[in-house]
Amino acid sequence: MADPKGFLTTGREVAQTRPVEERVKDWNEVYVPGSLLPIISKQAGRCMDCGIPFCHNGCPLGNLIPEWNDYAYREDWSAASERLHATNNFPEFTGRLCPAPCESACVLGINQPPVTIKNVEVSIIDKAWDSGDVTPQPPERLSGKTVAVIGSGPAGLAAAQQLTRAGHTVAVYERADRIGGLLRYGIPAFKMEKSHINRRIEQMRAEGTKFRTETEIGRDIDAAKLRRRYDAVVIAAGATVSRDLPVPGRELNGIHFAMEYLPLANKVQEGDLTVAPITAEGKHVVVIGGGDTGADCVGTAHRQGAASVTQLEIMPKPGEERNPGQPWPTFPMLYKVTSAHEEGGERIYAVSTTHFEGDEDGNVQSLHLIEVEFKDGKLEQLPGTERRIPAQLVTLAMGFTGTDQANGLVQQFGLELDARGNIARDADFATNVPGVYVAGDAGRGQSLIVWAIAEGRSAARGVDRFLTGASELHAPIKPTDRALVV
Repeated sequence: MADPKGFLTTGREVAQTRPVEERVKDWNEVYVPGSLLPIISKQAGRCMDCGIPFCHNGCPLGNLIPEWNDYAYREDWSAASERLHATNNFPEFTGRLCPAPCESACVLGINQPPVTIKNVEVSIIDKAWDSGDVTPQPPERLSGKTVAVIGSGPAGLAAAQQLTRAGHTVAVYERADRIGGLLRYGIPAFKMEKSHINRRIEQMRAEGTKFRTETEIGRDIDAAKLRRRYDAVVIAAGATVSRDLPVPGRELNGIHFAMEYLPLANKVQEGDLTVAPITAEGKHVVVIGGGDTGADCVGTAHRQGAASVTQLEIMPKPGEERNPGQPWPTFPMLYKVTSAHEEGGERIYAVSTTHFEGDEDGNVQSLHLIEVEFKDGKLEQLPGTERRIPAQLVTLAMGFTGTDQANGLVQQFGLELDARGNIARDADFATNVPGVYVAGDAGRGQSLIVWAIAEGRSAARGVDRFLTGASELHAPIKPTDRALVV
């Protein structure tokens, strides 16, 4: 145990953010560089090293949290990094982007603020990179087997790294011009600077993983031909079909999916564009959708100089504390103020968009909404609550409905889908096509980055067993596992 009295003597202290007026002028990460190291060892010492560490249940990766908390408390950063990497290929991603279901399941969180697990995690991995503890781990011998991974998001990268280290020759195919999937173009730089992706890609290249960008399986390469070329295939193409809003006026200019808007802002930061073709500069912006993607749109609009930003959510405003219907250690639905929300804008809950209005040139100018409530499990509009708000740029951030079928990948492979439109798989993450496996959102549906990495690791074990008859790779979850919720 780190500090036997740490949870009694030390209060919770989190990473310090830069002043709002400073950070909205740039695209750097919002946290003060180096602000965690002076406090993180004591924060790790708050871990009680529980007899039954429920943080393991909250984390689908099964991260060895009490172990690396103990090492961080003792400032044995090399040992902490080893324990962290034992279950997680990319802790610098999860430490910045994961909503930390492990903290919701922390036993200390029953009656005190939980351990800052996420901050400890990112401190360990940043220290490991700085000290040179993160090095390539090429396999000792090659198996002679080849694997194609379709998609370079967290699930695809995790599967590729595991299979490369197992000795297989792995090629990752990505339809975008850079590796990273939504990590690259869906997540704004102020949440995670892309240098973190770049150095992991270089590590994977040094281990032997090959990368093929600007290659879309189904369009550029026939999926059936790809299957014949490789001994196995892992589909990690994500759930990229955005949920639409079919209301009058949807066809107006200035209404875009979040995944049309956010990638362009990221391409400006990559140096590909001088100005984003879709920008919030000087406009009244409305973001429809109250999740993390919606918050990303809010923060992006602030940095582009929006005249105003309003975020709409159809669900009622959550409470700031757990309600009896969401007891510990489940992941509670709480009112969350992200760094983007700290920067300004208005949030409106329990409303539904009825229609859009435009000008004579077909550009959106306003949005009409109405208040709603749920009665007996049904959504009902409240007469007399209609109102109109200005909207010259609207981003739809209402989630995703499934994997892309328009590019032909599903049909060319001959894949079966489940009842929700995801690619069906068995207990080993195998599809109905021999040698073809699926990991991440393409099989699970829209989920969190930590689940994507867990899926990639688990699918890699299934592929390894298929190719060699046995596997020693770590498989933290089954395809049927779900988050601990009520």
